[in-house]
Formats: sequence, structure tokens, C-alpha cells
Amino acid sequence: MSRYLLRRLGSAVITLWLLATIVFVVVSVLPSNVGRQILGPFAPQEQVDALNHRLGFDRPIIIQYLQSMRRVFTLNFGDSYTSGAPVNDVIFPALWRSGKLALLAFVMTIPVSILAGIAAARRQDKLSDRAIVNLGLATSSIPEFVSAAVLLSIFCVHWKLGKAFANPPDGATIVQQLQYLWVPALAMAITYFGYLARMTRAGVISAQHSDYARTATMKGMSSSQVMRRHILRNALAPTITVISVQIGYLFGGIIGVERVFNYSGLGSTMLIAVGKRDIPVLQGAVLLVGIIYMFSTLAADLLIAALNPRVRLEVSK
Repeated sequence: MSRYLLRRLGSAVITLWLLATIVFVVVSVLPSNVGRQILGPFAPQEQVDALNHRLGFDRPIIIQYLQSMRRVFTLNFGDSYTSGAPVNDVIFPALWRSGKLALLAFVMTIPVSILAGIAAARRQDKLSDRAIVNLGLATSSIPEFVSAAVLLSIFCVHWKLGKAFANPPDGATIVQQLQYLWVPALAMAITYFGYLARMTRAGVISAQHSDYARTATMKGMSSSQVMRRHILRNALAPTITVISVQIGYLFGGIIGVERVFNYSGLGSTMLIAVGKRDIPVLQGAVLLVGIIYMFSTLAADLLIAALNPRVRLEVSK
């Protein structure tokens, strides 16, 4: 197990390096003048040149790259090019806001999706099974920003049950924060319900027809005991993997929902940094998302190994 963890951590370091390199290359090829963007169109050219020199944009590209990688691997991203604030003071509050929204979305969708998938599998080809499958297909085909716009119009504008601007005020209680966050979280939960429910359904159906499930039934175990002790241990592995991947996406990829509700999460922070060529902020945000992906997938692998003895044997080799 220790060797497995070391291999995963080594591959994670390589992945984060590749992410930081891709971000640097993409931002570097954008045809824009950072000094001009920061100072504005009416600033004297001498001031623009001086700012570009202070930020290092007049240095050779390899020097800029090495300095960028040094910031990444020392976790010292310096100051934002546009605001002058420390990068950590920009990205960590945004990470905290995205974390609250993602957690609420998962609380809404994971239990319902798994239970719906199990119910559909146990009544395979029945009316309830077809209803859950079709509902899942319909919801998963709707982009997040579309469902966000529809829910905002219904719950926030028409019925006045939510807030059109999802940023809670400073010092808001948990109940007050829920009033601001539940509508955008619901928009995200609706999209992921169908995918998670269908994955759970497929896993349970496959496990129900396995040899170990039939053997347990012939030994006299009840259907609920077979489901709890044997089927779910194997059937939930694909669902856990999907959930781990979606955790990273919910932190950095829900830009559409954040923009609809004017929510200052990590995705919006990265989008603004790209537009302003704020490389330190962009690198710091991308690195955070990469770390979240790394730990979420590692946690999923360990959980699957805990549920399935055969996986534990493979991991320990």
C-alpha cells in the first residue's frame, strides 16, 4: 500500500507540473500587453514599459518559465498582477466559496442519485425503472448554465424563494448562507443526478447477475442481506470513481453557474485571471484544482479498496 501511495504521489507531482506548464504556454501565446491592460489605454508608454520590466515580461521566455515553475513548487505565487494582493488571499477565499457550493450540491444529489439507481436496478425494466432512467437522461443533458438560468427565473425572480446574487454577506449564519446557495447548488445537483443514478443502476444490475450474488442467495441470505453485504460493495465502485472526478470539476469547472448567480468562486477567479493575463493567480487556482483532483481520486481508490477485497490485493502488489 505504501508503494502504491508513493506511485500515486509521484504521478500527481508530474501531473501538476504539466498543468502549470500548459497554463504558462497558453497565457504566454495570448496576444496582449499585460502592462497596458493593468494601467489602461491612456497610460504613457514609458510607464507601461517600466511595469512590464518590473513584472519580468521583457525577459526571455525560458527565464519567465523557470520563475513560474519556482512559484508553483514553492507554493509562493507572489502577488496578483492586477490587484497587487497576495495570490493566496485571492484564491483561498474563492476556494472556500466553491467548496461550500460543491458540498451543498453533493449533499443534495449523491444520496438521492444512489437510492434512485438502486431502486431502478431492483425493478429493472419496470415502469419505475424506465421513469428514473428517462428522468436521468433528461436532466444530465441540460447544461448547468441553462438549468441555473431557469431555476433563477423560477425560484429567485418569480417565487422569491432564493437569492439572484448567491454571495452571502459577511458574517451570515449557516441558515442565511443556505438561502443564498441552495438554488445554484440545485442547478448543479440536477445535472449530476442522472449520471450518478445511471452509473449506480448499471453497477447494481451487473452485480445482481454475478456468481457471488447467486451463491449468497442459494445459501439462504435474504435479498436485503445480499444487497448490503455483496452487491453494493462491488456495484458502487464505478459511482465512487465518477464522484471523485466530479469533485474536482465542481471546484473549478462550474463557471456557468457562478456567472449566472454572480458567485465569486474558483472558476470565476480563473476566468478573470485568464482575461487579464494574471499568471500568478491563474497558476495558483489551477494548482489548487489539480490538488483537489489528486486527493479526491486517491480517496476514491482507497475507499474502493476498502469495499472490495480483490482490489486490496491488487493494490498491495
